[in-house]
Amino acid sequence: MTGGKTVAIIGGGPVGLAAAAHVLERGLEPIVLEAGDNVGHAMRQWSHVQLFSPWEYNMDKAATRLLATSGWNSPEPGQYPTGAEMVERYLEPLAAHAALEPHIRTSSRVTGISRAGFDKLKTRGREAAPFEIRYQNGQGPKLLKADAVIDASGTWHSPNPAGANGLPAIGEKNAADRIAYGMPDVLGSDRARYAGKIVAVLGSGHSAIGTLTDLAKLAEQAPGTRPVWLLRGSDPAKAFGGGANDKLVARGELGAAFAALVTAGRIKLESGFRVSHVIADGPRLIVGAVSACSARQAVVDELIVATGFRPELDFVRELRIQLDPAIECPLALAPLIDPNEHSCGTVRPHGARELAQDEPGFYFAGMKSYGRAPTFLMLTGYEQVRSIAADIAGDRAAAERVELVLPETGVCSRSLAPDASNCCGGPALSDVDACCVADEKAKQQGKTGCGCASNRE
Repeated sequence: MTGGKTVAIIGGGPVGLAAAAHVLERGLEPIVLEAGDNVGHAMRQWSHVQLFSPWEYNMDKAATRLLATSGWNSPEPGQYPTGAEMVERYLEPLAAHAALEPHIRTSSRVTGISRAGFDKLKTRGREAAPFEIRYQNGQGPKLLKADAVIDASGTWHSPNPAGANGLPAIGEKNAADRIAYGMPDVLGSDRARYAGKIVAVLGSGHSAIGTLTDLAKLAEQAPGTRPVWLLRGSDPAKAFGGGANDKLVARGELGAAFAALVTAGRIKLESGFRVSHVIADGPRLIVGAVSACSARQAVVDELIVATGFRPELDFVRELRIQLDPAIECPLALAPLIDPNEHSCGTVRPHGARELAQDEPGFYFAGMKSYGRAPTFLMLTGYEQVRSIAADIAGDRAAAERVELVLPETGVCSRSLAPDASNCCGGPALSDVDACCVADEKAKQQGKTGCGCASNRE
């Protein structure tokens, strides 16, 4: 493709707007379709949350080059923004830039994508046909044709359910008024809902431990507030992260502080709790976990489900796409991000080659490209769309080139060493050169380590 081609970008979040900036630099025309009333709609839902990475890891280079032409005041690179600050100081000025603003359509929810005149089955002449994007806004159904499509719509509005089998727990939908998903603002706008209540949080990721940490703070202010951690797995230490060895310092600090709260008994732990049903019993919720060997329950007032997200794929079903059957991400990306296999370290930077589909000109990008995997970093998405824009413009050399070096995470999902089941054990307690407890103990015994850090991808 050459200059003058139209690129439809689904999603007006950080990665979607970065894609638009890169497309503009390539002399192509972006059209951003954002389902929300404003750019950064999903990020506004967790505006109270501080990001684990500082500003320098959360701004795209093409976007900052564009902003610099308008006299924009760049934030201090080492400071940690909240979701609200990301929107106010970065996304809104970017969307308001004279070069980009005419290309953004808010309140425009995409409902379907196909090739003009071609259903999924028809092949001959398919590649030459433009994409046809249907979307809905306040004026009714609309139609847009484009030469390429970048789906950066994210996963925020498709949270995973409470059920341990990937399906909604029995009764989950009927108890929806007492269940929240993601990371509610328990110390701010949602305080009245949770103060003085028994609140269970299901999950083991950073959203779960961040919410539980905030609930522990709320318990200091509002007597009767009792946080309960429902953990599907049996080892809580895996949720504590890399501690002082995490190159994203704020994330390491959160894990260490959370571990201290659990150890002190300020957060009640229910491990091995695989939710099967949720029953409303008067003013209380009975959250049950049934297995072949036992039946358990937690009686609470509120349930927060922080079990991650999954991509919404219905509107791309008329396109020829291939996804990993487990992770629901592009096939070439799956081995790089699989949380079942990924070891300590970072995901290798990747771009158009890993994200391209059998439908030429269509790409997933951003959080949605990761499917159900939870390890996405903003910089990764920016590198994706830089490469994709180059690929769409026909600059293969730039599309293949890697222009990103990511910080090491210091977090071990699973070591590939033979003793993987005993690896990590949480962050190292004192040895700053050790990546986990097991590594620290091995080095204290005169060994080279547990092998965890050497198995980085």
